[in-house]
Amino acid sequence: MTIKTVLFDFDGTLVNTNELIIASFQHALDSYAPGRYTREDIVGYIGLPLTESFRKIDPDRAEELIDMYQKHNLAHHDELIEEYEGVAETIQKLHEQGVNLGVVTTKRKHTARLGLEVSGLMPYFSSVITFNDVDKVKPDAEPLDKAMKELGARPEETMMVGDSQYDILGGKNAGVKTAGVAWTIKGEDYLCSFDPDIMLKKMPDLLDYVGVKTT
Repeated sequence: MTIKTVLFDFDGTLVNTNELIIASFQHALDSYAPGRYTREDIVGYIGLPLTESFRKIDPDRAEELIDMYQKHNLAHHDELIEEYEGVAETIQKLHEQGVNLGVVTTKRKHTARLGLEVSGLMPYFSSVITFNDVDKVKPDAEPLDKAMKELGARPEETMMVGDSQYDILGGKNAGVKTAGVAWTIKGEDYLCSFDPDIMLKKMPDLLDYVGVKTT
């Protein structure tokens, strides 16, 4: 099997934004209902679009909560975003070897592009599909299909890499291979329960799977 295109989730996959996301949720939720929501509660919302998460909490105040989240997120973005070991080198190597690269995320366009710029990864991605670019987000196939169309990719030659069940299910719905990442905040065993084709212990493991030479 030949993989010519790799699509990546962003948060928790390419860049460690977990503490940024949790802190932003906590800020909004503590203003809304002090002390009600724990860290474990918030982790359960990771991977969903903000609109869906906050509508589950309070549909009448969802937009207000999103606004509080986003303001905190942008104010603390650069200080709380962290690199994952081996990601930058892996992305660079894939790019150098001619693999088509895309990002498929439920983040909104502005924050997705900000994260890619701050992490230095933006130049490597020819397609970035965000919450604002689709009618239906992962696990629906639409964002992956759109990315593949932009990249001229075929499903049988494409892989989706992510840290959430929505990434794995989205990949399956789009008919592509799937890779989970063992550093997911949801736990490796939990992500394995959704039956990804492979589980990456570290990002450079992806190079061997897609047949990219490391020397």
